[in-house]
Amino acid sequence: MIASIRGVIQSIGNDYLIVETGGIGFLIYAPRSTLSAVGTVGSDIFLHTVLIVREDALTLYGFSDNAQRNLFEQLIGVSGVGPKLALSLLSSGTPDEVRSMIAGGDVARLARVPGIGKKTAERIVLELRGKIDFRQLTASGSTSVSTLDRELSEILVSLGYSAAEAAAAIASLPSDAPPTLEERLRLALRYFGSA
Repeated sequence: MIASIRGVIQSIGNDYLIVETGGIGFLIYAPRSTLSAVGTVGSDIFLHTVLIVREDALTLYGFSDNAQRNLFEQLIGVSGVGPKLALSLLSSGTPDEVRSMIAGGDVARLARVPGIGKKTAERIVLELRGKIDFRQLTASGSTSVSTLDRELSEILVSLGYSAAEAAAAIASLPSDAPPTLEERLRLALRYFGSA
C-alpha cells in the first residue's frame, strides 16, 4: 500500500492533482477541502494516501491528514459506498462534521450530498454509528459550527447555488472562521468570487 506521498504539484484539477516524486507523476484524487488547501502548481506537498486496487485500475486517493484518510476508509467499507461517493461526502465538510452527521443520524443532510440518496445515507448511519469513535468530536464547537454550516448551506442553495457548490464553499472556510452566520456567509461568497 502507498500510505503517503511527498512531491511537487504538477497540476490541479476539479477532483484531482498530479504530484511528481522521483520523476514519476502520480494522479491523486482528493476531497475539495484538501484541493483548496494544497497551494499552487510547483509547490511542495505531503499527502496521506490510500491505494485502491481494482481489476482494471490502480487509483490513488490523497488526504491532508490521517482523520480524513481514516474516515474515507470507513466510508468505503459501507455497502454501496465507493471511493467517489466517499470523496463527495468528505468534500461536504470536515471529518468532525461528517462524523457529527453520522452520530446525529442526520440522514437528510447526508442525502443532500451529491450521489448519496436517502437509502445510502441511512445505510451509512446504520453501518458506521457503532464503528466511529465519536468521543473524538469536540462537544462544544462541533455542534454549533455544524448547525451554522447547515444554515449556511440552506442560504447558499436559496441564493441559487447547487448543494455541491454550497458544500465546496463551506469546506473551503478556514478552521478559524468566525462562529457567526453573517461572517461565514461572507467568506463562503468570497469563495465563489475566487472560483
